Amino acid sequence: MKKIIQFILSIFLFFWGFLVLNYVVLYGVSTFFNLPRTSTLYILMLIVTLFYPISSSLERIFSNLPSRIFYFISAAWVGISIYIVISLALYVIFIFSISLLIKIPTLIIGELFIIIAVLVSIYAIINATRLEVKEINVHLDGLKNNIRAVQLSDVHIGPIRNVGFIKRIVNKTNELNPDIIFITGDLFDGTSKLHKEIPKALNEFKAPILFVTGNHDTYQDLNEISKILAKTRVKTLTNELFHFKDLQIIGVDYSLEKRYLENVLQNIEYERNKPLILMYHLPREFEAAKNAGIQLQLSGHTHNGQFFPINYIVKMIFPHIKGLYEYQGAQLYVSQGTGTWGPPMRLGSRCEITLIKIKK
Repeated sequence: MKKIIQFILSIFLFFWGFLVLNYVVLYGVSTFFNLPRTSTLYILMLIVTLFYPISSSLERIFSNLPSRIFYFISAAWVGISIYIVISLALYVIFIFSISLLIKIPTLIIGELFIIIAVLVSIYAIINATRLEVKEINVHLDGLKNNIRAVQLSDVHIGPIRNVGFIKRIVNKTNELNPDIIFITGDLFDGTSKLHKEIPKALNEFKAPILFVTGNHDTYQDLNEISKILAKTRVKTLTNELFHFKDLQIIGVDYSLEKRYLENVLQNIEYERNKPLILMYHLPREFEAAKNAGIQLQLSGHTHNGQFFPINYIVKMIFPHIKGLYEYQGAQLYVSQGTGTWGPPMRLGSRCEITLIKIKK
């Protein structure tokens, strides 16, 4: 019941926030292009605001090509509208600062700002289709042999990232020839029915695969995920220890409970004097992991903010937002995410496959 209330509240807040966003867009665009603000225009604004929740609902029921295209357009519009509002704000600042010095045609400048916003949005959408390999080196005490690992995170299999995207990830990952693959949460987006071809695509990975849940996996329905992954070689770690060569690997599932990771680690038996890796979706409780003897924590979740200026907001919530961090000998690596969530955009971040060279 609590989850249902939280879901309804989040939808309610999103709708009103998005409605305000679309109103600002309507006001600015109608001003610059001399469009009369008729009742038809306001009705159109309301319809556009409803596109994203409607497309999400259709994806959960049908999940076919038309519904996926509809979802893509409505999700992209969320990002585009953000950039148009930013451009309007910059326009106001520009006009007030420049108009004191020189006289300029304000409407033409306003139209130019909106065009720039659209061009930036197009670039961000294109940039989100690129998969880049990030290579890092980490050293673990007690490791006898070097290990090549690949970390995938926040793939978000759903209406935008589906079987075709999985195949691209599989091909790039297999080219890296890893000994093991870590998937640190949000493999699934939680917004659509799961395609029957997903298990076949996942089984094309050549290396063993370990997986821990993220928040979006819980939105998808964990029973549905379990049925899908049961047809694959993906092993889900649920607050448990897994041995691979010289490595001890602990997988902890997603939770927002306070001190959750600390409490879980206290109930898992492992050897502190042997190499120890933690898979945990949230880049939190790094100090607790270090105190528990974890040498390397692998996390995701942040997407590095995914696109500017959201990255500054995410940075305030998650100080460990991307890359490799060290704390008194322990290491934390936060992936920028392999896919995207919501607006299919990347600006100031990238879709990442991480090659981790674990050295003795």
